[in-house]
Amino acid sequence: MIKRIFLAVFIVASLMTGAYAGAKESDLAGSWYSASPAVLRAELEGYLRNARVSEIKGDITGAIAPHAGFRFSGPVAAYTYKALAGKDLNTVIVVGLPHRRYFPGRIAVFSEETFVTPLGKALIDTDISKKLIAYDESIQSIPQAFKSEQSIEMEIPFIQLTLKDARLVLVTLCDQRMENCRLLADALCDILCDEKNFVLIASSDMSHYLSYKAAGEKDARTIKIIKAFDSDLFYRKCLEESRPDSLMCGYGAVYTVMTVCRRLGADRTEILKYANSGDSSGMKDRVVGYMSAVFVKPEKVRSGEKEASGQENYDNKKKERGMFSQAQKERLLSISRESLRCYLENGKRLDVEVEDEALKQDMGAFVTLRKHGQLRGCIGHMDATGPLYLTIRDMAIAAATEDPRFPPVTFDELDDVDIEISVLSPMKKIDDYNEIEMGKHGVMVRTGWRSGVYLPQVADETGWDREQFMNSLCSHKAGIPADAWKTGACDIYVFTAEVFGEKASDN
Repeated sequence: MIKRIFLAVFIVASLMTGAYAGAKESDLAGSWYSASPAVLRAELEGYLRNARVSEIKGDITGAIAPHAGFRFSGPVAAYTYKALAGKDLNTVIVVGLPHRRYFPGRIAVFSEETFVTPLGKALIDTDISKKLIAYDESIQSIPQAFKSEQSIEMEIPFIQLTLKDARLVLVTLCDQRMENCRLLADALCDILCDEKNFVLIASSDMSHYLSYKAAGEKDARTIKIIKAFDSDLFYRKCLEESRPDSLMCGYGAVYTVMTVCRRLGADRTEILKYANSGDSSGMKDRVVGYMSAVFVKPEKVRSGEKEASGQENYDNKKKERGMFSQAQKERLLSISRESLRCYLENGKRLDVEVEDEALKQDMGAFVTLRKHGQLRGCIGHMDATGPLYLTIRDMAIAAATEDPRFPPVTFDELDDVDIEISVLSPMKKIDDYNEIEMGKHGVMVRTGWRSGVYLPQVADETGWDREQFMNSLCSHKAGIPADAWKTGACDIYVFTAEVFGEKASDN
């Protein structure tokens, strides 16, 4: 009799926990959130009911949601999922980060068929998951990466409530360095460009363990960057911190999702809600910040016009972000680094050859050197006077030894110097200075023999508006009156640049 009762209890327990074949059971139910289906459902539905989300014009391609215990971050996360609730989505791709297990250089994809929470089983989109794993040897099935991982699991119950028919793709960026983020962004773009009805979720909290006031101030600055919808700017700002994850723990996830959304047609961020743990717990000495946001693609084109396909959008964005692959960028950076070592140690120019035709094109370029984040030299050629790889070699040496603003770089300094390369488009003369787009265009002004140049990234690095940018360019760089650009006293040329550097690659 006792055995029969025990067997019955075991069977009921198995049914309640949903012990499905190829399934992973929740690790956090009962600690981070309620293990009771009724209690959990009521709690999340309450948060969703209280989330007031205005109408969003356009298609949501991606979002940011926090991942703390629901009593802390649930009221904020609800805004993201309220904005998505009821949409006709086939797939939700969640990109998280490692909190407990770190696998250098790896991206983990969940490869089971279901993920079980107290709300039942969440089905996995095994087709997209398999494509990701097949894309590159660094993208792997790593079950340990999903063990008690809150950045993944804390998103699933909200998805189960609001997007009941969607399948999941669960990804942990086990290493949030730029090369890993770019690899995942490339993989997602290539795989998703022909897919429809999907959304990406970047799982991340904001600042950690500051006072209520300090957290609010720091998070407000981060939100301003997120609002600008510039993933490269966001990542650079994270790298400027003593720890990149001090702005957002999932900074790599946010960068990746924002980058994919930009490439596939999104053009803006809408911030839905910000709060921190002090708002829900009342304890304001050491708080964690939370934000909900969505990345939005413009509404479908008007009737009679052709809407670009996912592939066309991706190809257009690929052109916009530049011609060079990560391997080509790394080759140019290697040439610049070895050129400096060779010249500063032996006084000789590096004897180098390349086979890649893209690096043999005649193109203008600048090389910028920074030591401990401070400018140490910057020189370049505006005009395409020779093969790019040789221009890079020569401009690296010139930046180290010929910039009149600084003493020459010594061999002993090299390990502390970071290299950044800007490859320039051809210059275009403009008649209306209103055509200048801050952050996109570099500008050269010229009158007679005087001229001055600012690269596109100067606007982002300084935070200047157009007037500050142009006034400084004229007065400080060209040595002409600050308002010459307004009065027509100088010619104005614009160009774009593909910018990449060692620091971003290493981090």
